[in-house]
Amino acid sequence: MPSEHKTNETIKYKLATAMKECMKSASVEKITVTEIVETCGVTRQTFYRNFKDKYDLINWYFDKILLESFEHMGEGKTVYEGLVNKFHYIQQEKLFFKAAFKNDDQNCLRDHDFQLICAFYTEQLETRMACRLSRQLQFQLEMYCQGSIYMTVQWVLGYRKCSAEELAHALASAMPEELQTVFHKYGLV
Repeated sequence: MPSEHKTNETIKYKLATAMKECMKSASVEKITVTEIVETCGVTRQTFYRNFKDKYDLINWYFDKILLESFEHMGEGKTVYEGLVNKFHYIQQEKLFFKAAFKNDDQNCLRDHDFQLICAFYTEQLETRMACRLSRQLQFQLEMYCQGSIYMTVQWVLGYRKCSAEELAHALASAMPEELQTVFHKYGLV
């Protein structure tokens, strides 16, 4: 089984590399599964055995890229440091993120990023607090995460000119006061 998992991972990375290659000449909306599989030399059946659609592939690759930065956002790291890590990863894969964030279709990267980040912060807070977030705090967290993603997309698309560190500082400073108090109390800022 471990070798099968490794083979699946290899195929997934091969498909992700093909997707990135296709992104060099076409928008995500215009890229077809046929183009992806032809670029990397696998069958459509292989593609659909691993992903439900091209957006699922993009989201999988996004997860892989950010897995390490989320790990750094854990114990002993602040929101600012985690965001800086995330933004440096994004800069390394700028073409991929620029193309992926331009898309607003179903199962798009923006929605996926929101779900990941909101779940990550919720888990970090609830673990440290040893209880569920209040409805008000959950509302503030969701609002903060949506705003954070919007500003990240603006930065990736080139509408917001600043460094990764400047953006991370601006986002860490922009939390609603009650949420920031809780993050500070539990060592996340």
